[in-house]
Parts: sequence; structure tokens; C-alpha cells
Amino acid sequence: MNTLLLQTDITWEDKASNHQRVDRLVREAKPAPDTLVVLPEMFATGFSMDVARIHDTETHETERFLASLARELGIAFVAGVVARDPGGRGRNQSLFIQPDGTTGARYTKMQPFSLGGETSEFVAGEGPLVFEWQGLKVAPFVCYDLRFPELFRAAVDLGAEAFIVIANWPVTRIQHWTTLLRARAIENQAYAVGVNRVGTDPRYQYNGRSLAVDPWGETIVESADREQACLASLDPDRVRAWRRDFPALRDRRPTGGAR
Repeated sequence: MNTLLLQTDITWEDKASNHQRVDRLVREAKPAPDTLVVLPEMFATGFSMDVARIHDTETHETERFLASLARELGIAFVAGVVARDPGGRGRNQSLFIQPDGTTGARYTKMQPFSLGGETSEFVAGEGPLVFEWQGLKVAPFVCYDLRFPELFRAAVDLGAEAFIVIANWPVTRIQHWTTLLRARAIENQAYAVGVNRVGTDPRYQYNGRSLAVDPWGETIVESADREQACLASLDPDRVRAWRRDFPALRDRRPTGGAR
């Protein structure tokens, strides 16, 4: 599975500007057909808590932008959008857009970031999900989810062989980002792809460090601290062979309470 990690700067709450930026960067990268292009969390707006201003539920402008570009170039996307819940709160989502422009999966972030005010403005997702692309079973996650290993183990129980984590992860905690991506890969014998942003918003500074990690925890590709596109190839057979030859997942024992 060819995966293009597209690390972008984000103009604050300006969808049109960010759509134009992504359009330019994708075309410059010239991805082959069926490449999975991964964009950061809330790539069209930045990590804003103003749900009424940034949500995509009524206009669908960000989803329509992704669908149109996917159809034109014959590529797929995993990208962050904001939907509006019927109660008025947001849903911080990761969408899987297929090359025909249809939405193949829609995941809602299960762990809103309380320190950033997200728990009061956004609804938490109900559970992980898995979709299949190019023979690989993929579980999408969003930013703060990365700190909760039980979510990733639940995705493995659904068949996940690769994780894609999209984020706005600030520079002050960037070592946690790279370390946790490697940990999630190693403990689950899975690929882990993390795509972060660069630049600044009204509260945080970001330095990227998007990376793809193999099931051994070894780095396949890692970006620098600027806008950048990095290509990684993920091999389903490599995951399956490692899980077969080193059966750590099969050796798990039930973890019931004290007796």
C-alpha cells in the first residue's frame, strides 16, 4: 500500500486557503493511482473549538474538495474534518475517501483533548473501526487517541494491521508523539503511520515529525519540521509473517480482576 504522508501548515479557520494548499502539495507530489494520501487532523481549519464556524455538516465543502481531488487523480485520502452533532457539538473525525470520491469510512475521535477544551465542545466517538485498502486492514485514529493503548488493541481485535493517526500535536510534547507511535506499532505488531502539522495557531506551535513505523518499531520514513510529502510502502505480508513467526498477540491471556 503506497502511503503519502502530507505534512502541512494550516491557515487558521480558513478552509479555502487550506484546500488550495493541499491541492498544490498533492499535485506537486504526483502520487501514483491508488496511493493513500494522509492529511493532518482538522487540516482545513486548524485545531479550533469554534464548531459553529468550522464544521462541514451543512456545506460539505471539505468533503467535496477531497472527493473531487480523489476522483481527478485516482487516489484515496485519510483526512480530518469536523462534523456537527445534532445537539450542536462537534465530532472530530477522520474520513477515508476512496478514488471514486465516495466515503469508505468515518471515524470519530474517541478521546477528545480535555486540556485543549475539546471535551466540552466535541462528542466522543463510540469505538474504533477498520477499513481495507490495497489488501491491508487499517484503523484510523485522531491525535490524543494515541495516548490510550486500549483503543489500538481493540482495533487489532477487529482485524487491524495498520494504524493511521492524524494529529495537531504540539512541539512541546513531540517526543511523546514519536515514542508512542513506535510503541503502538511494536505492541500490536502493526504498521503505525502518524501525520502531524507544522506552523502555529493561536495557542500552539507545531514541528511535524510525521512518520511511518513498521511492525518492529523501525522507522520507514520521517519528515522534518517543514511542509513535506513523504512516501511509505506498507506490505500486508510483512505484518502477517511477523505475527505468525512471533506470536505475541496469540499469547495474550485474559486480564480479569482479582479473585
